[in-house]
Amino acid sequence: MPASISDQAQARVRVFLALFLLWLAGNALRLTILAVPPVIPLIHDQLRLSATQIGILTGLPSMLLAAAAVPGSLIVAKLGVRWALVVGLLATAIGGALRGLFPDVGWLYAMTIATAAGVAIMQVTMPSAVRAWVPDRIAFATAVYTNGLLIGEVIPVALMLPFVVPLVGSWQWGFVVFSVPVAIIALIVAAFAPKPATAAGAPVRRRWWPDWRNHLIWRLGFMLGTVNAVYFSTNAFIPDYLRGHGQGEWISAALTGLNAGQLPASALLLLFASRLQLKAWPIIAVGVFSVIATLGIVFGNGPIVVAAASLQGFASAAILVLLLALPPLLSPPDDVHRVTAAMFTISYSCAVITPIISGMLWDWSGMAALAFAPIGIAGLLLILLAPAINHVPRAEA
Repeated sequence: MPASISDQAQARVRVFLALFLLWLAGNALRLTILAVPPVIPLIHDQLRLSATQIGILTGLPSMLLAAAAVPGSLIVAKLGVRWALVVGLLATAIGGALRGLFPDVGWLYAMTIATAAGVAIMQVTMPSAVRAWVPDRIAFATAVYTNGLLIGEVIPVALMLPFVVPLVGSWQWGFVVFSVPVAIIALIVAAFAPKPATAAGAPVRRRWWPDWRNHLIWRLGFMLGTVNAVYFSTNAFIPDYLRGHGQGEWISAALTGLNAGQLPASALLLLFASRLQLKAWPIIAVGVFSVIATLGIVFGNGPIVVAAASLQGFASAAILVLLLALPPLLSPPDDVHRVTAAMFTISYSCAVITPIISGMLWDWSGMAALAFAPIGIAGLLLILLAPAINHVPRAEA
């Protein structure tokens, strides 16, 4: 009996440690990327960027999250979950810290690519880590690391302009500040990540290339793509949009609302995810919220913009949690990284073009409001694609 109690205690400690590592890694998924939107006006002025170039800067992370997803699957297959995650964390930290080393847009683009490549590797690895480290609590573990992701979005947005930039003196050093924790998390994961179970017999050769013939993956990928397009584009254009309309004092509050608004959605889904999973109506509701929020940002001012941005964040987080739980729930352990890579490739490919189109519409027309037209259209597409969730097979008990 004492041995049994001891085994149970050790099992609980392992689960807690795994959940803590997932939460930390979730933070690292967004700390460096979301340090950019608050200082876009500063970068815009110092490097003399056009709205189209701002759109490219914002679209680059999405492009790499799409382009590096399948190579990330290969890295997981070759290195395993722990070391694939460490590689992604280190690439993110190094690239993120070096973005402001030279005052040149080409260098900024290059280091943004390196940062986003590291994030892409992590994003493909996380569902596999959930399946490998917490196989009996997949939905809860997904909600835990997604909660970490959301907190990793809120912290840089809330702290960059009011505290970090005044403290360190520039946006360049601000990027370094938010890269250091990511490097520390890499060391913690390397030291404490659960070891993979050893299987008897010859080692299994993992597959890494996604099954592109799976129509369901395409439909779910497009759904996630609309949400990514809405979220990243809104982050990109709120600062200059508000400044252009003489409401620059609301930039920090609006961006904080966009990201902090995701936390209530995360909390609700920790409680109700099992009831909402595999149903179309929550997705439709998210699409409606997104369209309403976009209209509020364009036609509102001051507090209305902050409230609309918060609603946009709530909608984005809700669909993110619901969709990210699907690969580890629906796939065999050795296929999770392949399914995840396919979904991310499709979804972030959709997100790449949206901020660029938004920036071009602004530049060509001179009307800042047109930058939000593609964002509203993405919300409408999500409503149309929502019935795809009805075709997701339920996991067997």
